[in-house]
Amino acid sequence: MNTLRISTLPNGLRVVSDPVSTVETVAVGVWVNVGTRYEDMAHNGVAHMVEHMLFKGTKTRSALDLAEAIENVGGSMNAYTSRELTSYYVHLLKDDLALAVEVLADMVQHSTLPPEEIERERGVILEEIGMCNDTPDDLIFDNYYETAYAGQALGAPILGKSPIIADMSRETLQHYIREFYTPGRMAVCASGNVQHEALVALAEKFFNALPNDTVNGKAAARYTGGEDRLEKDLEQSHVLLGFQGVPRHEDAYFAAQTLATLLGGGMSSRLFQEVREKRGLVYSIYSFHSAYTDDGQFGIYAGTGPEKLPALIPVVCDEVRKLAGSISSAELERAKAQMRAGTLMGQESMISRIDMCAKALLLNGKVRNIAEVIDKINAVDVAAIEDVAKRIFSSPPTLAALGPLEKLEGFETIRKRLAA
Repeated sequence: MNTLRISTLPNGLRVVSDPVSTVETVAVGVWVNVGTRYEDMAHNGVAHMVEHMLFKGTKTRSALDLAEAIENVGGSMNAYTSRELTSYYVHLLKDDLALAVEVLADMVQHSTLPPEEIERERGVILEEIGMCNDTPDDLIFDNYYETAYAGQALGAPILGKSPIIADMSRETLQHYIREFYTPGRMAVCASGNVQHEALVALAEKFFNALPNDTVNGKAAARYTGGEDRLEKDLEQSHVLLGFQGVPRHEDAYFAAQTLATLLGGGMSSRLFQEVREKRGLVYSIYSFHSAYTDDGQFGIYAGTGPEKLPALIPVVCDEVRKLAGSISSAELERAKAQMRAGTLMGQESMISRIDMCAKALLLNGKVRNIAEVIDKINAVDVAAIEDVAKRIFSSPPTLAALGPLEKLEGFETIRKRLAA
């Protein structure tokens, strides 16, 4: 029986409980329906910088006080920023739930953004950007998204650009919080040993100083495709070939996720077997499907020695083309088993459980129970996989590449290989 419950407070704040009575802990957090794609391009990186700054002190607590409040009871606290969401969450013993909700509410509603902390954190984020730029398999994803969604906030780097972060003002951070950290965009969610009525009461008690909701939409995703090549003095060449995927709310989403698993989601996948095991062309190769509220991305990443590029690209394109009419029932069942297992294993982590619920609520508008998710996976058949593969691979490709690229064939040649 699904015991997940959702309530909406008078101010519009949603409260979600996912009780698991057999554990001694609870994961609780605040999810905000805002991320990089809601930014003004002139302030790229503000979502991530705000996330950092909410840990830097409130009207009654210093940054150290916030950390000690949770760690003194043995808990842990973390956060993340994505393209469509920002999350702040705590994992601790069930008896300390009230403390966690109060601390989270304090951070979200009463952060003071001390100027000296802004300057210190600005330096931290600039170092984080530098580290990303020095990590090829991070940088290539930033370059890929900027190409796939050219000129759009959805494609902008989550960390922001160094010159913009260097000039980010306290007023910009304050304005962003006022505009987007509003109750209608937020959900307080908990998974673990939690009672719904108690969680609602805590949310009502502590989340009482949120600003009024504002009307702030996001620009519709406009997939452009294209090419980005960045020559760098590296040992390996890194290639990311991608296509337009499927939004989160479509039933075809589950077929797209299964396709990514079948094509490049494990050691038994087609790409791993053909490209690495049979030909020895790469150490790392995989495919992925990332979905958003109104679009998605399906990509294939590979890293290889520069001398192997001429052999790598044709094989990858061949594997994409060979999908039509060649998917066996055994192969599909293996991919679905991986999907089911990954979903069910995630249910053993309270943080994973509640993150899944929060994303579904804020991005899909509804939360499926785990049985419904498994049913959706089970319903994927060969026809659904072939339909979604045709849809994805007929879209204009996006190519991002970095490293020594002299032997990487031209973009038009790759397009023709895919269309052959």
